[in-house]
Amino acid sequence: MDCIFCKIVNGEIPSSKVYEDDKVYAFNDINPQSDRHILVIPKEHICCANRIDETNSSLVAHIFEVIPKIAAQEGLEFYRIINNCGEKAGQTVMHLHFHILSGENLGERLV
Repeated sequence: MDCIFCKIVNGEIPSSKVYEDDKVYAFNDINPQSDRHILVIPKEHICCANRIDETNSSLVAHIFEVIPKIAAQEGLEFYRIINNCGEKAGQTVMHLHFHILSGENLGERLV
C-alpha cells in the first residue's frame, strides 16, 4: 500500500511522535495550521470516516479516549478536533485521521 500514514506507522518515514499504543499513533503535523497541530491516526488503514463500521468503530472510540490523554500530556488546556472526509472536504491523505489544534485562541473559527 502506498499510504504515507501507513509508512509513518511502520517506521518507513520519520515523524515527530507524540503518542503511541498498540492501536493508535499520534505525531506533530509537518504543516501546522495552529501553534500546536497533532495528527492522531489508527494503525489499521481505514481510508476515511465513510469506511467506519461495526468492525472498526472501536478504533475510533479508542482514539477519542486517547485524545484527552494526549492533550493532558502536551499541556493543552483547550483544543479542537477535526476530521475531514474526502478530497472536497480537505482530506489530503486517504487514511482516517483526526487533527488536534491548539495553542491560540481558536474562537469560533472552524479551521
